[in-house]
Amino acid sequence: MRNITTSALLLAVAFFTTSANALDSSNTPVVVTPLASKTTTASGQPITLPQKNVEVQVSSYKIAPGAILPVHKHPFPRYAYVEQGTLKVTNVETGAANTYKTGDFIVEMIGQWHQATNTGTDPVKLLVIDQVKQGAKNTILQN
Repeated sequence: MRNITTSALLLAVAFFTTSANALDSSNTPVVVTPLASKTTTASGQPITLPQKNVEVQVSSYKIAPGAILPVHKHPFPRYAYVEQGTLKVTNVETGAANTYKTGDFIVEMIGQWHQATNTGTDPVKLLVIDQVKQGAKNTILQN
């Protein structure tokens, strides 16, 4: 068990070092490119996690051109990496909107009603990571 914990710690350190210092087991360089570092959500809220029984859920989304997602909110942190396309996310409570493009990282707002629209001509592809209380869902649709 100690070896597994030590290996996990070393792997984590490798991911957070610069590319010049990151090496695999054969001393071949591993290129690590930081994509984002955030402490707040898209609407400026501090990022906080569930305090116990956290479950990480990973999903892939494909949103067709012109698609408009229903108004919804997330009770727990949700992160998304835009693999392809252009997505406009509007906070329906404040009217503030952000547009995200290929390569952008999104820290979604928590507990605020919002809506997303694919404003481009290509599908939007997202890699989505949720951190929820174990067994919980992270999307609530507005009635």
